[in-house]
Amino acid sequence: MANPSPAKSMGDPGITPLSPTHTQNDTDQVQSQPSFVVVVAIDFGTTSSGYAYAFTKEPECIHTMRRWEGGDPGVSNQKTPTTILLTPDRKFHSFGYAARDFYHDLDPSESKHWLYLEKFKMKLHTTANLSIDTDLHAANGKRVKALDIFAYALAFFKGELSDQTGGDFDNNDVRWVITVPAIWKMPAKQFMREAAYKSGLVSRENPEQLIIALEPEAASIYCRKLRLHQMVDLGTQTTQNGFSPTENVGSGMTQAKEHVRRNRQSRTFLVENVIGELWSELEEGDRYVVVDCGGGTVDLTVHQIRLPEGHLKELYKASGGPYGSIGIDYEFEKLLCKIFGQDFIDQFKIKRPAAWVDLMIAFESRKRAAAPDRTNPLNINLPFSFIDYYKKFRGHSVEHALRKSNVDFVKWSSQGMLRMSPDAMNSLFKPTIDHIIQHLTELFDKPEVSDIKFLFLVGGFAESPLLQQAVQNMLQGRSRIIIPHDVGLTILKVRRSPLTYGVGVLNRFVEGKHPPEKLLVKDGTRWCTDVFDTFIAADQSVALGEMVKRSYTPAKPSQQVIVIHIYCSEKDSVGFISEHGVRKCGTLRLDVSGTESTAPRREIQTLMQFGDTEIRAMAVDVSTGRTVKASIDFLSH
Repeated sequence: MANPSPAKSMGDPGITPLSPTHTQNDTDQVQSQPSFVVVVAIDFGTTSSGYAYAFTKEPECIHTMRRWEGGDPGVSNQKTPTTILLTPDRKFHSFGYAARDFYHDLDPSESKHWLYLEKFKMKLHTTANLSIDTDLHAANGKRVKALDIFAYALAFFKGELSDQTGGDFDNNDVRWVITVPAIWKMPAKQFMREAAYKSGLVSRENPEQLIIALEPEAASIYCRKLRLHQMVDLGTQTTQNGFSPTENVGSGMTQAKEHVRRNRQSRTFLVENVIGELWSELEEGDRYVVVDCGGGTVDLTVHQIRLPEGHLKELYKASGGPYGSIGIDYEFEKLLCKIFGQDFIDQFKIKRPAAWVDLMIAFESRKRAAAPDRTNPLNINLPFSFIDYYKKFRGHSVEHALRKSNVDFVKWSSQGMLRMSPDAMNSLFKPTIDHIIQHLTELFDKPEVSDIKFLFLVGGFAESPLLQQAVQNMLQGRSRIIIPHDVGLTILKVRRSPLTYGVGVLNRFVEGKHPPEKLLVKDGTRWCTDVFDTFIAADQSVALGEMVKRSYTPAKPSQQVIVIHIYCSEKDSVGFISEHGVRKCGTLRLDVSGTESTAPRREIQTLMQFGDTEIRAMAVDVSTGRTVKASIDFLSH
């Protein structure tokens, strides 16, 4: 007795491929894109966020967001912290520095009722079965819907843009771009789209108004346009900003950053239309790596130049992991737990959430002062309420705890500060930097990653002299390390498919080739069920907007409804939809009742459009022109 097949048990009426099987690169069906007046890119970061926009009439003139009020000393406030504050009755109150400062000024008896969230973007990467019901925890331990928080944040940026431009254009004139880490899985990308719909940024009726772009690809395009005064070249130990080459990397970096900070006062910068000097050194076939080091994740992408258009081919699928700079914050928290006890730190975070935020802000500014050649200690202010609450909790002083702990490289200063030796601070960086270096080492060992001309280090964490030195030591001159300033936002044209996609079909049963348990006899015809007909394989290159087309015919001419199930898998070679790791990710349901076709075999065309980070599918009944569309659902319900 043959096992019932998944195709049968799913009520799949069954389709079978028509010959010829498929045509690739068929773009006739792609509708012409609506025209937008302005493109706005939101850089939604783990630790900080910002936006930039350009009018389509002058795409080379990129307006960055205005300087934010309430910035930290020594930190460029071209971006604002990704922090959000809700009132005790869960209404949106503020975002960024405004949220942080308001929360800081609340009385502790009040602040515990307010909902303050920070670094929440990482939840999208770390949640295994992300859904639209996934929760986040606010600083006071209360749970809130992640979708609401992301939607509030996007609505805030929409409002900001409107304020900055004086509402010069209608929202329908705006194409929105949201950048996400390349290592994010599909559900996280779709979650971002759902949040955009909920926020009113775009509507479900016009999905093409929003592009979900990959961060390292946006960075890669920007790196191509760099002029020499816009970056630091670690290979020559100089900063390309008119400073002396005799200075060491640390002080050169400081001066370069100061120079950039002065230049950042202006809100608009021009991306050179000519190809950057650096780029002119690259030839057909040359390879370079973009290492995008953010707050939450590190993405590695390898690109190869294809001339004459200067197109990029992605050679190596984006990889990386949650090794961003917040890893250093976790290490600092572990150190505090070691000194003061995990039980105290857990209580303090819940009972004095605003003071905990203050302590982490104090740590953040000292973190930026860490450098390989630093000799003097770094002082971190302990909030008064930390000292006070510790005394109540333990019955002895913070100073006593430091003396008793075995952590000899952290001392107490009479001004109420933790004094950390440079080695102590550097040790907090070590686990995160080691992860990045290990990943880079594995990458450079791959055959397709030989002869790398440049390594672009981008993202906020790229400014860390400790990370820069570690990357230099690892590469030992094998490629030049370039650190661009202010990575802009543009979208790249070629990428690889992260998954294998296909549909479930019936094929004629072939004795000896097909497994006997897949045999299905219908009206005297012997079929093999559950066959996975591949549209595109994982890792295959696809161009933006590329359409892949297949033609099918109903297995039974009298069928009234044709159901096409779309499946995906991380494996690049799939034979049957019943294999382990294959899952259904979309369904196209085409009603063909009441329409007779004169063709001997009815043709149903299935089209999948790739290239953007999302995938759209449609089916067309060729004889009647009837069409159904589906976007592929990656959020687990």
